[in-house]
Amino acid sequence: MFDVTTALALIVGLLILVALGVHIAIALGMTSALGIYFVTGDVQVVATMLGSTAYEALRDYVFAVIPLFMLMGEFIGRSGAVTDVYRGINRGLRRLPGRLGIATVLGNALFSFVTGVSIASAAAFSRIAYPEMSRFGYHKGFALGTVAGSSCLGMLIPPSVLMIVWGILTEKSIGQIFLAGVLPGLMLTVLFVAYIFLTALVRPQVVGRGTESQARRSAEDEVSLAAFLTSICGILAVILAVLGGIWFGVFTPTEGAGAGAFIGLVLAIVKGMRYRDIIASILAVGRTSAPILLLLVAASLYSRTLAMTGITNAIQGLFLDTGLAPFLIIAVMVVVWFLLGMVIDSISIMLLTVPIFAPIAEQLGYDPIAFAIIGILAIEAGLLTPPFGLLVYTVKAAVQDEDGGVSIVEIFRSSMPYWVIILVAMSLIIAFPGIATLLPGLVF
Repeated sequence: MFDVTTALALIVGLLILVALGVHIAIALGMTSALGIYFVTGDVQVVATMLGSTAYEALRDYVFAVIPLFMLMGEFIGRSGAVTDVYRGINRGLRRLPGRLGIATVLGNALFSFVTGVSIASAAAFSRIAYPEMSRFGYHKGFALGTVAGSSCLGMLIPPSVLMIVWGILTEKSIGQIFLAGVLPGLMLTVLFVAYIFLTALVRPQVVGRGTESQARRSAEDEVSLAAFLTSICGILAVILAVLGGIWFGVFTPTEGAGAGAFIGLVLAIVKGMRYRDIIASILAVGRTSAPILLLLVAASLYSRTLAMTGITNAIQGLFLDTGLAPFLIIAVMVVVWFLLGMVIDSISIMLLTVPIFAPIAEQLGYDPIAFAIIGILAIEAGLLTPPFGLLVYTVKAAVQDEDGGVSIVEIFRSSMPYWVIILVAMSLIIAFPGIATLLPGLVF
C-alpha cells in the first residue's frame, strides 16, 4: 500500500507526461505499469496484467456502443438532414427575436440526440449556422459564441460519448445515465434560448435587427417542406426507436446503437447519400473511434492500478480528512475539471479523473447518476474555458477559411455567458439532484 506522497507522485507524473505532449493512452499505460511494478516488484506481473486487461477490454460487448453511435451520427450528419432541420426551425421561428441564434440552439439540441460528440456539433454548426447568421447581420462574435456554447449540448443530451465512457469507467448503467441527461439537457436548452431571446430584446443590434427583412425571403426558400419533414421524421424515428428501446428494455445500449446506425443509414440513403459517401462515413468513424477505444483499454489498466496501489483510497482519505463540506470538495473537483478542460479533450479528462473522483463523490453521499451529469457539465464547461478551450478553437478553425476577421478572444468573450449558464445548471443539479435522477427512477 502506497502512502499519500507516493500516490500523489504517480498522479503528478501522469499529468506531467500529458503536459509534455505524450499521448494520453501512452501516459496512462506508462503510469499504470510503473505503479504495478512498485507494488509487485515483478516485471512479469506487469506484462501479464497489460495483456489480460487489453484482452478483457477488447472482448467486452459494451465497447462496440461507441463506434456504432458515432456511425449513426455520421450517417445523419452527412445526409444533410441536420441542415434541413436547422433551416426548417429557422423558418418556423421567423417572427421571434434572435430566431437564428435560437434555431442554432434547438438544432444543436436535436443533433445531440444523434451524434453524442460536442466537437462534431461545433464543427457542423459552424458550417451550417454561422453563414446564415452572418448573412442576416448578426454580430460575428455573438454568432460564433452561440455555436460554441450550444455545442456543449452534444455531450449532455443522450446518446453521449461522454456518458458511455462514464458508464464504462464506473460500471454504472449507461441507460440510466442516458436518461439522467434528458431533463438537464432540456433545462440547459431552455436557459440558452432564454439568454438569446433576452439579448435580442436588450441588444437588438447583435442579432441583426433591421437586416432580417431583406434576407428573409431567400432564407425561407432554401429548404422545402418535404425535405424538412423527411429529415425531422427520420431523426425523430432514430431518437424514439433507439433511446426509447434502451430505456424500456427492448434492447441493450449496444444493440440500440446498432439499430440506430441502421436507421441512420436508411435515412441517409433516402436523402440521397451515395456508396462513396457511405464508405467515407465508415472510415471517418474508424479514424475517430479507434483512438477512443485505445484510450479505454489504457483506462481499464489505469483503474486496476489505482485499486492495486491504493491511490484511490489515499486521495479519498486526503479529501475526506480535510474536514471540508461535501459541496466544497465537489467544487475542488469542478475546478480541476475546468483546468484540465483548458488543455486536453473531454474523454481524456474523464479517463484521468473519474476513477478517482466518482468513488469520493459516492463516499460523500452523492447519487452516482446525478454526479455523472454534474461531472459531464463541468468537463464541457472546461471546453469553453480560456485560454485553451477546445470548443472555441474548433469553431475558429471551422470558419477561418470563410472569415478570418473574428479573433479567438472575441469568440471566448461571446461564449462566456453560455459558460456561466452551464455553471448555473450544474449548481442547480448539485442542489437538486432530482433533476437528474427523476427519469431514471421512473423507468429503472
